[in-house]
Amino acid sequence: MAWEGMKRRMALDSLVGRRWRLSCFFWFLLLFGAGSLLFFIQQQDAPGTVPQQGYGIQLQGTLQQSRETFSTQDKERVKSDIYQEHQTADDVLPWERDMGSQSVSKLLKTSPPIQRFNNKTPTSSSSTWSSWSCSGLSSLQHWRELCSIQEQRQQLMKKMCAKYKSSISKTVMSQLLNNIYVEDKSKLLYCQVPKVGCSNWKRTLMVLGGQASDPQGILHEVAHSGRLKTLKSFGQQGIEWRLKTYTKVMFVREPLERMVSAYRDKFENPNEYYHTLFGKPIISKYRVNASRSALDSGDGVTFQEFVQYLLDVHRPVGMDIHWETANQLCNPCHIDYDFIGKFENMDDESNLVLRLVGAPPNVTLPTFKDRNPADKRTSSEITQKYFAQVSTAQRQRVYDFYYKDYLMFNYSKPFQDLD
Repeated sequence: MAWEGMKRRMALDSLVGRRWRLSCFFWFLLLFGAGSLLFFIQQQDAPGTVPQQGYGIQLQGTLQQSRETFSTQDKERVKSDIYQEHQTADDVLPWERDMGSQSVSKLLKTSPPIQRFNNKTPTSSSSTWSSWSCSGLSSLQHWRELCSIQEQRQQLMKKMCAKYKSSISKTVMSQLLNNIYVEDKSKLLYCQVPKVGCSNWKRTLMVLGGQASDPQGILHEVAHSGRLKTLKSFGQQGIEWRLKTYTKVMFVREPLERMVSAYRDKFENPNEYYHTLFGKPIISKYRVNASRSALDSGDGVTFQEFVQYLLDVHRPVGMDIHWETANQLCNPCHIDYDFIGKFENMDDESNLVLRLVGAPPNVTLPTFKDRNPADKRTSSEITQKYFAQVSTAQRQRVYDFYYKDYLMFNYSKPFQDLD
C-alpha cells in the first residue's frame, strides 16, 4: 500500500511539473512576443530611421545644359516665435557643441522646404516674405519673365544635384556658414561669390540693417570690415531657424570671366596682401630665372603663371575664395537657395530680390566699381584675350576645373574647341 501511494504521489508530482513547465513556456512566449512588438514599434518611430526632406536638399532629376536658364520661385516666409540664440566660439562648430556627434547631414535634414507661390502682391512694409506667384504679376510683365527664368534655374539645379549629390564635410560646412551673410531685418541670407558684385551686396545689406543710409558712401574697406554677421556666428538653433525661414540668395558669373577678373584685380594692380601671400610662391615655383626683386615682392605674376598655379595639384599656396568655384563656395545642393541670380543681369535681378524681401523702394544695389575704377570691367572679349596667352590644353583644363559651375548655372562653353 505504501508503495502504491508513493507511486501515485510521484505520478501527481510529474503531472504538476509538466503543467508548470508548460505554463512557464506559455508566459515566456507571451512576454517574448510583446517585447518584440514594442521593439518593432520603437524602431519604426526612431528619429534616425525616418527619411526627412531638409531645408537645404534638392536631389532629383537629370542634367541639361544651355546658355541662360534661371528661375526663382516666390516663397512665403514663416513668422517665428521668439527663440534663444546660443553664441558659439568661432573655432567651435555649432553641431559640435550643441549636437555632439550628430552628423552634418542630419543638421541639413530637419525641416521641409518653405512653401512658395501664394499669389500675394509685394508690400514693402511686410515683415514676412512678400511672396508673389508669377501669375500674380500680370501688370509687371518684365518681372514675371524674371520669375519664369528663376523657375527654370531651380529645376536645372534639382537635376544637377541629383546627378552630382555628395556628402559635405564639417570643414566645408564651416566654410559655407562663414560665407553666408545675415540681414535679420529683411530676413535675408546672402552667400557671397567674390567678383560677382559682392562688395555692393554687402553695402546694400548694411543699408537694409540700418548701419548706413546710403550704400554709395560706404568705402570698400568698411563693406568688408566684418560689421555684417555670418551664419556661422549663430548657434545651431539660430542657424536652423534662419535657414528655414529666411530668403536665401546667391549670384553667379560666367566662370572664366570671373577668374580673369580675379586675376586682374589681385595681380595686375597694387595689392600687398595678394602679392606677398600668393605672388611670391607662384613666381618662385613657375618662373624660370626669376629676378630677386620679383621673388622678394611677388609683383608681376603673369596670367600664364596664375593658370599654372590654379591647375597644379601641388600648389605652393592654397586656394582663395576669389577664384574658388561658386559651387564650392555656396553649395547649392545642400542649401536650397530661393533665388539664384546672374551677374550678367545684376540690375534687374537684384532689384527683384530687394522687392521680394520688402526693401524700401529707394533701396537698390549700387553699380559703381570702387576698386581700380580706371580698369575696364572684365568682359567676354577681355577674357578671350587673356586665354589666348595659354595653350589649348591649359584652356581645356581650366574649363574642366570650373565644369560644375558651367553645368549647374547653365553657362555655355566659352571656346568652341573645348570638349
